[in-house]
Amino acid sequence: MARFTLPRDIYFGDNAMEELKNLKGHKKAIIVTGGSSMQKFGFLDKLENILKETGMEVKKFEGVEPDPSVETVMAGAKAMQEFEPDLIVAIGGGSPIDAAKAMWVFYEYPNLTFDDIKTPFSMPQLRKKAIFAAIPSTSGTATEVTAFSVITDYSTKIKYPLADFEITPDIAILDSSIPATMPKKLVAHTGMDALTHAIEAYVATARSKFSDPLALEAISMVFDHLVDSYNGDENARGQMHIAQCLAGMAFSNALLGITHSLAHKIGAQYDVPHGCCNAILLPYVIKYNSKTCMKDYADIARMLNLPGHTDKQLVESLIKAVEELNDKVNIVSTLKEQGVTEELFKSTLDEISKNAELDPCTASNPRKATAEDLKKVLECAFYGDPINF
Repeated sequence: MARFTLPRDIYFGDNAMEELKNLKGHKKAIIVTGGSSMQKFGFLDKLENILKETGMEVKKFEGVEPDPSVETVMAGAKAMQEFEPDLIVAIGGGSPIDAAKAMWVFYEYPNLTFDDIKTPFSMPQLRKKAIFAAIPSTSGTATEVTAFSVITDYSTKIKYPLADFEITPDIAILDSSIPATMPKKLVAHTGMDALTHAIEAYVATARSKFSDPLALEAISMVFDHLVDSYNGDENARGQMHIAQCLAGMAFSNALLGITHSLAHKIGAQYDVPHGCCNAILLPYVIKYNSKTCMKDYADIARMLNLPGHTDKQLVESLIKAVEELNDKVNIVSTLKEQGVTEELFKSTLDEISKNAELDPCTASNPRKATAEDLKKVLECAFYGDPINF
């Protein structure tokens, strides 16, 4: 039996945050957020005022770091246990929303440890104490509609993708006025993250007739709008906010592949933003996977009206299109160009490859990938060599 799960409600458009005024029956809300951007642009104060208008008591947990740590998650859970909210609202990029999802688990189950929830789809039933609303400020992670949360264990330098439909938010709010404030580099990285989500979902082992149309529409929208969004077009920013959400709906149910397995391990080791990792890796992974799912990648190319008569030619066109899109938003083509030194790369290559093989995303990749296979993909992504295996 397969499953397809989404938030109960998705609100979208200008000032969609206002919809929270209609929430009934809640007494206490805790807001989880990251750095200063939501405060700087007035969105944090606006959210707090909206919640207070409903009669709720409001507490804020601020300062979630860009790659949230286990320690931050536990500190947030403790704050929730003391305040006892019946509504959790996370606002900001993927990091505060991911962190709040994990906090939610430990708020409802204080006796659990992080090790208890690392195994995919092993979490206990939530919503005994609170429901969860997510308001993304970036257009990439789609964590507002997914069953995933990425938390970093800095003691091991490993990012753990927590996975369970229990942490799929109850409410997702896509307020298009918020991503309009993103800086260009963040637009590029999050946009390519969204594209990676959609392409990986379209070929993942758990794909279905429900996820495929969402993935294809997201891919089409990213190619149509990312460059304009990067260059500051307001309408394109709004379209990318929807595109990344569609990609999230697809991959939350279809799962992902080795682009993400490797990015989860590279990010913590090399201090490269997640979306940038995905953007660099994606062309090499498409080439690697095409041995197993060439027709599926060719179908994407056909949908995009890319040149080519045979499936192989169409896949090459897709790889070239991804590389050109990276170039248009100023993302380099190799890890070496990104600033990772050869000494660091060589010293961590075996460890990253072994850890990536164990990543949950590897199991849903369309082509089997051993640590040795992943090592070869990484070497190609570092040096820019073509994959010939």
